[in-house]
Amino acid sequence: MYIIDGKIISAALFDTFFVCNLEACKGACCWEGDFGAPVMVEEIQQMNRFYKLVKPLLDKNAQDIVDRKGVSVYDLLYDGRVTPLREDGSCVYLLKDRDGIAQCAWELLYEQGVSTFVKPVSCHLYPVRMSKNEKTRWEALNYDTWDICAAACTLGETLQMPVFRFVKKAIVRAYGEDFYDQMEGIYEEFFDKNR
Repeated sequence: MYIIDGKIISAALFDTFFVCNLEACKGACCWEGDFGAPVMVEEIQQMNRFYKLVKPLLDKNAQDIVDRKGVSVYDLLYDGRVTPLREDGSCVYLLKDRDGIAQCAWELLYEQGVSTFVKPVSCHLYPVRMSKNEKTRWEALNYDTWDICAAACTLGETLQMPVFRFVKKAIVRAYGEDFYDQMEGIYEEFFDKNR
């Protein structure tokens, strides 16, 4: 493990390869799992602000769930706020394109330049998971191994893309450019076989 700005970084972010292969998995992380995507307080504020723009993209069932429960819900298993789920376990903000590949309603609006909110940072960072210990104030970044991502690991290996580089935009968004640059420094010093 490594420490940057008081955050514990798993070595797996540097020595594991990963590139989402949506053709293979269709974005299954948006409908698989035990709870919705973790959301932070400041993200809930943005979601409430921009929900009126997202709502028309959602089907009636998803709209009803958000109208009833809100843009986020408290989950006992996670012990925090998460995105609401449909009855089938999929995220209410999940859309699918013509090929059946998952799209995030939030991200779609962002890419169209309609909203400044990308999507929850927990989704943006995936397969990296943030965890915090409230007592010690330590925060950790870990690689989340999931069998539905096997094709992503294969593609990442082929492209020689370490996890932390795959999620660069999300890391910069969450922690800043300097934080990411320090990760590059760790990689170059300890993991880059081409040096």
